[in-house]
Amino acid sequence: MGFDELYPPERLAAAQRAVAVAGMDALLLSPGSDLRYLTGYDAHAGERLTLLVLPAEGEPTLIVPTLERPAAEASPAPATGVRIVDHPDGTDPYPLVTAALGGPVGAVGLADRMWAEQVLALRAVLPDARQRLASAVLRELRIHKSAAEVEALAEAGAAIDAVHARMGEWLRPGRTEAAVATDIAAAIRAAGHVTVDFVIVAAGPNAASPHHGTSDRPIGAGEPVVVDIGGTMPSGYRSDCTRTYSTGGPAPAEFVDYYAVLHEAQRAAVAAVRPGVSAAAVDAAAREPITAAGYGDAFLHRTGHGIGLDGHEEPYVVAGNDRPLAAGMTFSVEPGIYLAGRHGARIEDIVVCTTDGVRRLNTTPTELIAL
Repeated sequence: MGFDELYPPERLAAAQRAVAVAGMDALLLSPGSDLRYLTGYDAHAGERLTLLVLPAEGEPTLIVPTLERPAAEASPAPATGVRIVDHPDGTDPYPLVTAALGGPVGAVGLADRMWAEQVLALRAVLPDARQRLASAVLRELRIHKSAAEVEALAEAGAAIDAVHARMGEWLRPGRTEAAVATDIAAAIRAAGHVTVDFVIVAAGPNAASPHHGTSDRPIGAGEPVVVDIGGTMPSGYRSDCTRTYSTGGPAPAEFVDYYAVLHEAQRAAVAAVRPGVSAAAVDAAAREPITAAGYGDAFLHRTGHGIGLDGHEEPYVVAGNDRPLAAGMTFSVEPGIYLAGRHGARIEDIVVCTTDGVRRLNTTPTELIAL
């Protein structure tokens, strides 16, 4: 799969049309996933200004520091049709923004996570322009993944599955969570990721904290261990998968009982995914069997989040989100049960809504894994 498939020039034209429909004159995008989505350029975020100026009409311009121009030119950006201009150290880059806009503007969309110092500088140089969020334009484009994007996510899913398949090499009683996490991080890179985004190794009572991370606590025999890991592939697309293990002896009977409930809930939620079903209905499909078994209060978080160039993006699979799912939407299905002070469990797959149902992008078994 080439970058020309992942970052096609038509995206810029589609975004420009959406800018006009939204009543904006331009998008101003600093380094981040929106800029990469439109140009393929994985730009460095720093105090030197990097900014994609995407007018509703006219030529898109990528403003970069002079010392980073070679990186921009080596990226997929030139093939998408953007013009690259640079600014040397010691010069004011903001006149390049006004020049790229080509005239007065009434409203601009700023990258949602743009640094405040850049937001304020753009307000100063464009005092008559209303500042809005670029996501008002880009959300609807990014939420529907192309076939190439889905395959990039499938590649990421296979890579993180390969790491889970090796867990028996590292996860054993007496080792600390942190030591296991170090081995896992190396394996994430070895499996093809360019960065390790997170490694959660949560054993025993730590497994009751969904975002625990790691600690220097040794793993005990028979303790449940939640392992939630993910990274970014060279494509820019991300992996995220959770499996729960027991190691060095039988897990507590109470845990085995509620894990069976969790397993049923996760399978039911995946099976509920199809076009036209709401995100909230998928959340309910996960929540209902857990609540019926008496563990409703122990399911502490939403059922899932979208994934793509960001680890968390639209759509969010949560109560109250009545948006119907559509083919090309990709997201996690990850119910959990957490008993404070004792243990916990989570099962997470990335799935894609297809034209007639669902495809799991993580394909390893979801049963409790005894090592």
